[in-house]
Amino acid sequence: MDRSPGDRRRSPQRLAGAPRPERTQPLRASWDPIHSGSGRPRSAERPPRQGVRRRTVLGRFVASYGWRAHAIPVLVVATALTIFGVATTSTASDKPASAAGSAAANEEPALGALSTGKVGSTIVGAPPVGDGSFDASVASGVLPTGGPIPDVSTKTWHVIPGTTPQVGTGTQAVSTYTVDVEDGMDTSSFGGEESFARMVDETLGNPKSWTHDPRFAFRRINTGQPSFRISLSTPTTARDVCGYTIKLDVSCYNSGIGRVVINAARWIRGATAFQGDIGSYRQYAINHEVGHGIGFAQHQPCGSNGGLAPVMMQQTLSTVNNDIAALDPGGVVPANGLTCRFNAWPFPRG
Repeated sequence: MDRSPGDRRRSPQRLAGAPRPERTQPLRASWDPIHSGSGRPRSAERPPRQGVRRRTVLGRFVASYGWRAHAIPVLVVATALTIFGVATTSTASDKPASAAGSAAANEEPALGALSTGKVGSTIVGAPPVGDGSFDASVASGVLPTGGPIPDVSTKTWHVIPGTTPQVGTGTQAVSTYTVDVEDGMDTSSFGGEESFARMVDETLGNPKSWTHDPRFAFRRINTGQPSFRISLSTPTTARDVCGYTIKLDVSCYNSGIGRVVINAARWIRGATAFQGDIGSYRQYAINHEVGHGIGFAQHQPCGSNGGLAPVMMQQTLSTVNNDIAALDPGGVVPANGLTCRFNAWPFPRG
């Protein structure tokens, strides 16, 4: 029987309503052509081509990261140079300047020889007597500008009440002291009498002060006869008690009257060498003049260029040897060009 063209395109099963046969494989390309079921089996790995070099680890790294791989060595070198530069600068900045590469950078400034016995009825720490030829152009010792200075000179003092326990070992001497203020002086503009007394006590009790040396000890009293009296005095009284041959305001130790005389003009305004650090200057004034009181009679020069000035250097006048030598040509300080940094303590490194 003849069939129409449409009938010839249909299978007998389809015409009879038979179910469509299940497909065993999806109609899509395989993601694993090596192990696909068609054709002959293929090797899992392609053998290396002859004459072609395989990439090293570095080569694969460069191929993966491109120009960034070349930048890494540059960054490593730049970082190393930066660290080296910072370390070198830090090391250099920690080294104080020195006239001849001084090895004294970590040493305490010199104190000088301790006098034996009593100093006698002398004024220690007064301005240099000079010979009339000092250089008047040296301005380092001139009193800085600042607050008003009370100057009602009575030349009498009163004791500020207060005591302290002993500070220091005192194998050689236990010095007692009172804290005095000249009668008639108005101290309200710079903290009052108690402020002055507290600064004295705290300075002498500091481990960087004289008690760092076990030979010395201090104890404040307010009755009886002390080893010396620490006396805040007006400029006119200080000039009378300390001397005023060279017209510079200073403090001093006058053993004849048993007083460490602290000049109120300096207490209020300080000294040029201390660059406006009034607190350090006050500590220096106490330590310096008490140093004379316990036997360090001789002044000291700057010992190393850029180092700390000895507390027994006349820092009220200058921390430059040439300046002090110009004020006192025949003195103990040589005109050798050394310049120190100001320092308030006998043992600044404690």
